[in-house]
Amino acid sequence: MKALSSLLVGVGVIGLIAGALVIHAQASPIAASPGLLKNPQTGGLKLAAAGAISFGPEGLLIIAESRMGSVVAVQTGDVGPVQKLKQRVDKVPELIAKSQGTTAENILINDLAVNPMSGIIYLSVSRKPDNAASIVTINADGQATTMVFDTLPWARVTLPGVTSAKSTNITDVACTTDRILAAGSCNEEFASKIFSLPLPLEHGATASVYSAETYHVAHGKWETRAPISSFIPHEENGKSFVVGAFACTPVAKFPLDDLKSGAQVKGVSMVELGSGNRPLDLFEYEKGGKHWLVTHTQRFHKPLFGPSEFWGARVDMAYLKSEKVNEKAIRRDTKQAKGPEGIEIVEALFGAVQVAKLDNSNAIVLRDHEGALAIETVELP
Repeated sequence: MKALSSLLVGVGVIGLIAGALVIHAQASPIAASPGLLKNPQTGGLKLAAAGAISFGPEGLLIIAESRMGSVVAVQTGDVGPVQKLKQRVDKVPELIAKSQGTTAENILINDLAVNPMSGIIYLSVSRKPDNAASIVTINADGQATTMVFDTLPWARVTLPGVTSAKSTNITDVACTTDRILAAGSCNEEFASKIFSLPLPLEHGATASVYSAETYHVAHGKWETRAPISSFIPHEENGKSFVVGAFACTPVAKFPLDDLKSGAQVKGVSMVELGSGNRPLDLFEYEKGGKHWLVTHTQRFHKPLFGPSEFWGARVDMAYLKSEKVNEKAIRRDTKQAKGPEGIEIVEALFGAVQVAKLDNSNAIVLRDHEGALAIETVELP
């Protein structure tokens, strides 16, 4: 999620290397899965914007057309086998620029996702000056390819509330076994929104929408305007939740079952990671018999917690079942790398401007190396 102006990196004019990269195209149409897409379209997809992206089952790519108030699902046909990135890929904006016939200073990377079925890395990209939106893939060999959608089934849903008087900004998207979820905001009193789109996603359909109210521990008050910056779907005792992170930086969960569209949902804040931070990515993983929630953030206040404004922390998922909530929520010890027990800084995420989980052992990061952006694999602790 989560475009950052610092991702506009240029190193001068770069010409196209003839034959170095090709535009990805499928030899034959991909068959739509009836469990994923309903009334799918084939061909003719032009992205109005490309913001947050994530994956569902069978290589289903979810794309937020940020600030356009719509969600697009594309059945990519990318179903593996897994081939992991062989080595670090340097000068990523330059690499993308070559695949699009432009220069690095015109490339803005908005989000990064990894298809767990194949290991292929997907980037949502905006290109100046025409604001063209695209999806760029990077394979195990570090080759960049701009996707075309001519033979791929797809469906688009415009989220409720988008009128001439209202706008909707989508901050994150994710897929569960039975629905696509989106988080964002619109310009009304209860601005923080959660959207639920049932699977199979029907082209031209609509979504259920819930207004979210959250207790911000650092501010000591309930708020309705701050949107969820990043989230994951979460199942607990057979019930469905959204676990979301907000600026300044509470982690809260919201119940989704048995809600009618238009309902106001009160979240439960479980953990406070510290004020002065903006969440960029959220994911969970299991390792060594422990279940962890990772929040990757950008710190906009000093002092920094390490060598970069970009950093991450992991939280024992057991905290999501804690009875100490809202005013009594557990606070991270911001003066230490660890503490209280089960909350600690993830050293491997310093300098990472984008992060996506690959598996329970590894994540893919887009890291700032003194102004130059590189994609690499890091081991999760």
